[in-house]
Amino acid sequence: MAEVGTAAGSPGQGATPTRRKKKVYTQLWFWVIIGIAAGIALGLVAPDAAKQFKWLADTFIQMIKVIVGPVIFCTVVVGIASLGNLARAGGLALRALAYFLLMTVIALSMGLIAANVFQPGAGFEAAPTPEQLEQASEQFQTGSSESGVIPFIQDSLLPQSFFGPFVDNSVLQVLVLAILTACAISSLNDGLRTRLVGGIESIAQVIFGIIKIIMWAAPVAAFGGMAYTVGQFGSASLANLALLMAVFWGTCAVFVVVVLGIVSRIAGFSIFKVIRLVKDELLIIVGTSSSESVLPRLLTKLQSAGASKQTVGMVIPTGYSFNLDGTCIYLTLGALFIIQAGGASLPIGVQIGLAVLMVLTSKGAAGVTGAGLVTLAASLQAFGGEFFTPEAIVVGLALIVGIDRVMSEGRALTNCIGNVVATLVVARWNGELDRERLTAVLDDPTLVEADMEAAHGSSPAPVEPAAGDEEPREKVGANA
Repeated sequence: MAEVGTAAGSPGQGATPTRRKKKVYTQLWFWVIIGIAAGIALGLVAPDAAKQFKWLADTFIQMIKVIVGPVIFCTVVVGIASLGNLARAGGLALRALAYFLLMTVIALSMGLIAANVFQPGAGFEAAPTPEQLEQASEQFQTGSSESGVIPFIQDSLLPQSFFGPFVDNSVLQVLVLAILTACAISSLNDGLRTRLVGGIESIAQVIFGIIKIIMWAAPVAAFGGMAYTVGQFGSASLANLALLMAVFWGTCAVFVVVVLGIVSRIAGFSIFKVIRLVKDELLIIVGTSSSESVLPRLLTKLQSAGASKQTVGMVIPTGYSFNLDGTCIYLTLGALFIIQAGGASLPIGVQIGLAVLMVLTSKGAAGVTGAGLVTLAASLQAFGGEFFTPEAIVVGLALIVGIDRVMSEGRALTNCIGNVVATLVVARWNGELDRERLTAVLDDPTLVEADMEAAHGSSPAPVEPAAGDEEPREKVGANA
């Protein structure tokens, strides 16, 4: 694989050089943990003051969203156009979409099974507060405007202008534009195509430079997000909805460990080693409740771990719209919780029909706090009928809205891990995975640190090469 370099040193050139181990306080994940711990402490000690720090997390997510569209556009265009073969790109896309569809069906089914087995809404007696009803009404209005197949295609899938999706942060529409642009570039002669791809790669380098600056604020954002969450909900105020949260988090854990674990084992790697590889990104998600905040880092890390640039550039951005496993679990579980909380039940046939509808409505729900709630509202509104009247939807959403941020973290974590596994599986399926490199990285995740620091500044202090060490591998992140 030409796209992904090998570790410094090779057989016949002497022993493989080693890098001096970095001190723990120089690594991003350490400071994210400090931020999370400080936020929890402040939320418990001074909850009223802690609520005022929510703006830190919101501002960080706002800045991340600024560059998510350009990152997706550049990586997808480069990933497809650099192949120079639309048939090959189409085959890669079809394999990825087939995998996404399978995981979506499994995740939606697991949400239905968990809701029927544990029935978290049965016997629910708590009434939503006026504030929760107001928030739920807003989510319902947003969701109702997105319901239906035709509105989904016209309003959510297809852009109305070229730059509109970037302004509105519409991931799905940016993806459509990127695919169209990549196909147009691929049809040009090789010389012009190469120059255009090189120009877009240069723009990507600038974007990754912006990301490097923004990521310095990740620990502060984690502090603000956790301070608000603990200050708003406290340690005991979630008791009434504890079963719903436990069932949701438990179902996500089973999906990751069992379903993704089996998929990973079949593909030749361990799910637990994969989780260890992306632990920094998972900690950032815990603090910010947003999987979008780590999208650029995943692009770099997975390419550095052995997946080809083309596969990473195609699967990760596409997965952010089509492979949202945690969101799918949340949708079916949340829908049945609302029915159960209202003292009713859905026949199995109706539940299956709802799950089939959610295969469509789950697409395009980006991993930002609140997106899952909006998608749930849209799904219930689209299903409609006697089971989900507008009044029942508003009341049901009001019951969930108070704990949505806590559940949002579970959705984002599961979505992230699911997309990482999908990238590695599709890369191997497509013959574009350097398995030796992946094995080495999973055994020693520090092998990707040089690329991560070059692209994202993942640690405040530069890595000091050991004696005789060679230059880091080529700038993977900048060309992701």
